[in-house]
Amino acid sequence: MGGRSVRGGVVTGWGTALPERIVTNADFEARLDTSDVWITERTGIKERRHGGTTAGLAIDAGRAAIAHAGLQPTDIDFVLLATTTPDHLVPSTASEVEAELGVPGGAADLNAACSGFVYALIHAHGLIALGLRRILVIGSDTLSRITDQNDRNTAVLFADGAGAVVLESVEGPGELLGWDLGSDGSARGLLTAPHGGHIGMDGKEVFRRAVRVMVDSAHRSLERAGVDAHDVTVVVPHQANLRIIEAAMQRLDIPMQRCATVLHSTGNTSAASIPLALAHVLDGGQVDHDDLVLLVGFGAGMSWASAVLRWDERSRHAGGHHRGGHLTGGAP
Repeated sequence: MGGRSVRGGVVTGWGTALPERIVTNADFEARLDTSDVWITERTGIKERRHGGTTAGLAIDAGRAAIAHAGLQPTDIDFVLLATTTPDHLVPSTASEVEAELGVPGGAADLNAACSGFVYALIHAHGLIALGLRRILVIGSDTLSRITDQNDRNTAVLFADGAGAVVLESVEGPGELLGWDLGSDGSARGLLTAPHGGHIGMDGKEVFRRAVRVMVDSAHRSLERAGVDAHDVTVVVPHQANLRIIEAAMQRLDIPMQRCATVLHSTGNTSAASIPLALAHVLDGGQVDHDDLVLLVGFGAGMSWASAVLRWDERSRHAGGHHRGGHLTGGAP
């Protein structure tokens, strides 16, 4: 390693952003062949947010995370934005986020669909190991823009939002104990959206594969971390569908009481869903020093990702003692 000391990363700030417009199940019930009971039973979603741009939501969440960490935008070395709905083909949406926040370092988008935030977090740890000091990791998506609002099977699922964390370097290994990233490109046709088109999804097959890849990936991360599922304090899964989450938690033999869920009020926000749920449990004081946090998700591609973090006292606001900032409309 050329004499370079080992450096890890810890999360020192977090923030979220949600559009103001709330779309309830009753709103869909009024114009589609569906009902609140049907939506709730099959997805666990009661309402979701529509509006804003991917960059705008990312900027608000990023600004809140930087302030929560007690930093200035000029302290950030890199902006890594996980999104599957960039505002433009060129340039990267991260470039707009960087400019509006006033961050002087590098910026790039990363698209691993709903697995994107965990992908970005792992990449950020790699950049920390290579010498960067502070990285702003954001998950932001505006899926309502690419969803056919007249399709009852997808319109009720997908929504808009953003979540962000600041990852700071520390001497030693940091919080990340184990991780797993993967993709099966042969399954890429299960969930697609062409340029200028809408999301198309084979819901039954996505459900079947999602549970399996989440559980398998989680087991690999836990094994690499040298811990057991029963040691996990909080699981923060991708917020796609409550039945998928419940099935995965059952197979992991972890009770739902230890699972972070916000999809009832946010819907599926793709790359934003895990940081939104993570901020929820951190703000609620559900994570203390030395607790194990398992992040796990899946997405189009088909991609999957998981990471085991041991929450570190060097995370200055660990355990929710200082609330992260939120856009008007509040936290999930």
